[in-house]
Amino acid sequence: MRPLLPWIGYTLVSALSLSLAFAEDWPRFRGEQFNGISTEKNWLGAWPGGQPRQLWKKNVGTGFASVSIAAGRLFTVGNNGKEDRIYCLDATSGLEKWVHAYPEELDPKYYEGGPSATPTVDTDRLYSVSKSGHVFCLETASGKVIWQKTFAKDLGLTTPDWGFAGSPHVAGDLLVLNFGQHGLAVKKASGEVVWSSGKEAAGYGTPVPFVSTGKQAVAIFGAKEVWAVETKTGEVLWHHPWKTSYEVNSADPIVVGDKMFLSSGYGTGAGVIAFGDGKPSPIWINKEVRSHFSTGVAVGGFIYAIDGQGGDKDSKLKCLEIATGKVQWTSPSSETGNMTLADGKLIWITGRGELIIAEARPDKYSEVARAQVTGGKCWTVPVLANGRIYVRNAQGSIVCLDSKGSGPVI
Repeated sequence: MRPLLPWIGYTLVSALSLSLAFAEDWPRFRGEQFNGISTEKNWLGAWPGGQPRQLWKKNVGTGFASVSIAAGRLFTVGNNGKEDRIYCLDATSGLEKWVHAYPEELDPKYYEGGPSATPTVDTDRLYSVSKSGHVFCLETASGKVIWQKTFAKDLGLTTPDWGFAGSPHVAGDLLVLNFGQHGLAVKKASGEVVWSSGKEAAGYGTPVPFVSTGKQAVAIFGAKEVWAVETKTGEVLWHHPWKTSYEVNSADPIVVGDKMFLSSGYGTGAGVIAFGDGKPSPIWINKEVRSHFSTGVAVGGFIYAIDGQGGDKDSKLKCLEIATGKVQWTSPSSETGNMTLADGKLIWITGRGELIIAEARPDKYSEVARAQVTGGKCWTVPVLANGRIYVRNAQGSIVCLDSKGSGPVI
């Protein structure tokens, strides 16, 4: 996938300047490299000990979808109690460019409700998934509907208890969804089904691309297992059981070479499996990281992840060695939330709306900066793109912060 604008009609100079201007886009959930790590450098400026400058704030409705950034536009989705609204905003100013609305229940089951899946940008197309399984392909420039499908209804799929939550994954000409037992693939141009995997309830994670036994595959975190599926055919290459209470497998698998890190909440814990020979086998399993909804990040042989069940009292950030599962350190204060990583630093939005910047280093927990940036419950992954940090709370307030400046909150 190579998002951003179709450069036809621009001069070479214009194309180069635009490509440089949007070099640090974030076009999908967990970024263009699918790992929650931004390539942006030198983004933290005169902020330690101060307050990041708020550039703009916008309410987009209840929900937990994160934001996707491409070619100066921000895309997200929220619910106003009666309908979902897919938003396109100017990423710099927050000004509304277009909105596409459709009927959808809020469905607040033990939490606020609203959409969970982050829209995905693929050049001039946007793909979005609702909790009920309504899938849209829209023009990024106008919001015009190219196609829409109600796959859950049309294919008779079981809807997970908390709705469909995995973000759509673009793989060549296909759109891969965490629908059914171990995924569904359709033609991205038309929505025509290419392969499906039965009618059982899906898990809540987003398909993760990787290579297994020499084949291009996606890791699908299902309700009871993790599945390795060949992308173009849907053939199951291997699967490994992973049972969690209430079948809530929601944190994405993390692939590191020929190993895969898995974690889920409700007391289940975490583990690493080796799959190099196509026969998955556990290397270690422990209860040190119980990922309720937050996917960790892997760098330098270590995993940085939030251990906890969604509440602050029992949640801590931890660093684990991938090879052994040994805990290297635990954060001193109890905080839940979600995070990404950029330039060796963790960008962590806590469940109470504090933004913490900590060094991604295995020898000790080292905090660089901390500031209260938004109220309400914050479970949504923060995004750093083009010098700006975007955070969202459950009530739908998106706050855009200047990652290099400091000063009073607007």
